[in-house]
Amino acid sequence: MSFLRKIFGLGPKVNHYELIENGAVLIDVRTPSEFKQGHANGAKNVPLDTIANKVKKIEQLKKPIVLCCRSGMRSGQATAILKRNGIEAYNGGPWNKFA
Repeated sequence: MSFLRKIFGLGPKVNHYELIENGAVLIDVRTPSEFKQGHANGAKNVPLDTIANKVKKIEQLKKPIVLCCRSGMRSGQATAILKRNGIEAYNGGPWNKFA
């Protein structure tokens, strides 16, 4: 693990593509209008402002979750919400890297 990742508590680097290939669910937390303008194939749209209310539904998927948005900021917030609720979640960063 790199020194900076360790200092900032980011943990080990994760291969998000591999997680998705192995069954993880890709959730895009941008607004519905942003999502309609373009999104990664197979991504589900759950806007950040609704994710806390969808925890039970996401939990029922029983799969790891990779979150994305425009820049990685909102997906980082969503990742923290899901992790606090015991869900295996990863911040995938910008959606277009999955497109």
